[in-house]
Amino acid sequence: MNSSAEVRVDAIDELPPAAPAMLRMFVLGMRSQPALLYVSFGLVLLAALPGVLTPFWLRMLSDGAVDGDRRAIEIAALGLAGSAVGTWFLATISERIQRRFRERMSIALEAHVAGLQADVATIELHERPEYLDRLEVLRHQVFVLDHLYLSLFTTIGWLFQLLVVTGLLVSVHPALILLLVAAVPTFYASGRRAGVERDAEEQSASNSRFARHIFETATDVSASKEIRVMGAGERLATRREDAWRDWYDVVSVARWGTAVWQTLGWAVFAGSFIGAVVFVATGINGTPGEVVLVLSSGALLARYVSLTVGEIGFLRGIWLDGARRLVWLERYVAAKQAAGDVDAPDALEEGIRLRGVSFAYPGTERLVLEDVDLTLPAGAVVAVVGENGAGKTTLVKLLARMYEPTAGRIEVDGADLARIDAEQWRDRLAGAFQDFFRFEFLAQETVGLGEVERIEDRVAVGTAVGRAGADDVVTKLRDGLDTQLGPTWPEGVEVSFGQWQRLALARGFMRDEPLLLILDEPTAALDAETEHALFERYASAARGGGDEPGNGRITVLVSHRFSTVRMADLIVVMDGAHVVEVGSHEELIEAGGKYAELYEIQAAAYR
Repeated sequence: MNSSAEVRVDAIDELPPAAPAMLRMFVLGMRSQPALLYVSFGLVLLAALPGVLTPFWLRMLSDGAVDGDRRAIEIAALGLAGSAVGTWFLATISERIQRRFRERMSIALEAHVAGLQADVATIELHERPEYLDRLEVLRHQVFVLDHLYLSLFTTIGWLFQLLVVTGLLVSVHPALILLLVAAVPTFYASGRRAGVERDAEEQSASNSRFARHIFETATDVSASKEIRVMGAGERLATRREDAWRDWYDVVSVARWGTAVWQTLGWAVFAGSFIGAVVFVATGINGTPGEVVLVLSSGALLARYVSLTVGEIGFLRGIWLDGARRLVWLERYVAAKQAAGDVDAPDALEEGIRLRGVSFAYPGTERLVLEDVDLTLPAGAVVAVVGENGAGKTTLVKLLARMYEPTAGRIEVDGADLARIDAEQWRDRLAGAFQDFFRFEFLAQETVGLGEVERIEDRVAVGTAVGRAGADDVVTKLRDGLDTQLGPTWPEGVEVSFGQWQRLALARGFMRDEPLLLILDEPTAALDAETEHALFERYASAARGGGDEPGNGRITVLVSHRFSTVRMADLIVVMDGAHVVEVGSHEELIEAGGKYAELYEIQAAAYR
């Protein structure tokens, strides 16, 4: 693939470094909740100060007791009490503010990620395995990504306390700064641990996805009947266990390796701490207060090191890792959203033409379409037929700009489709597909989503329902268009597959004047007679025989039923990634080629 868009995507295929990801998260935080961000950060630092002064007050208390200095004892006691109360008070306020900040950021970040995935011009993001693995990790992390701010603020707070404790140790003897140096191996091992384990999880993410897929399949109501009839429950359970084990074997090796390095790092610090206590007690003949300070500061240092490396582990392994994936997704979407320099037409005059179009799905070399030349005239109803795997759905995806051609170009009234603004082009499309999604909303919304601007327009939704021949479906619903679909929701109703399909078809008919209407086997669940009547009525309207104005609309119908296909103005026959025949039903029957062969096979089944 050599398109400019593909080059841009390849250039950002790797996860970005941590620094830009962290900066981007701050920008998102500032944009969403600037005041709460600043207050949260300030409170974390302020709450860290009282507790870290405890060794100082203990030193004063010990020396005051030895020297009989009552005033020093009183000041130290007040300092210790103040540190305890101050730590509790500030921590409580900080926790309340942090919770409010995280809740608001969680909503903002989840909406941001959902919006990014919805806005990307192509669907390559959802079909390439390597991208799916990356998105799988991000989906799990986005729900806790708001904790990144708390984790970062807390890490800075622990580091601040480390510096204060180190200052207290140095006040006893400069050589004690080596305790902080001794903590470096622990920092390194713990910081490296998160990255190594996350890489292992992503390396084996496909196994994790497969295990989750099997679990969801085994517990899905729609699959329960087949699973029971086939007796496949035990087989699915075994496959899930195998997939989970394949994932865990890779992750377990990484975890054991990082645990060994982390243990060695702590061993170095523990030995250094013991040496520091012995050095102060015997080597420099420190005062009792100094010995107490080193003991308490050393204990705090060990605690802060442990907490800091643990927080850094979370920060790098989950929060920051999720931020890097979020920034990668933003860059991917930006690369795929290069604004076109040509406006989408308001009406078609010539039609759509494919010139030498070839296509291979990303990550593969097999051409699904090869050197296709095809003209779809303005105002025509076009049927696309062929055996499974012939490239019909791929052709539809290219027309909808869900993918860019590997080679060749698609022209809309002579303009290169790749140069037409993707968002504008999508606004001119409408469609219904066999693999439709079941939007479990009110029936009004489920249909109205076909044109969001008119989702509350009762008349528009009713018109779309009529176009799809779904009036009887809505009539049978308990509250008509106000019925909640889906039995898992309060007052929700069960809807059959055929009813779902007709509602999906109505959704595809919401737009009054699309330039391109794609119907990719959207009525497979209907009987042949119902489908034929439906499309006969629609084809008449599309050709101007109805009340709706024409705009040169092209209707592309993918179907295996030749009783429906024969009413098309133009029939495109595909076979082995090529267009092998084009013509009307009568012309193709007379030619006696592939179409005539397929038609005769199906006709024989009805005799």
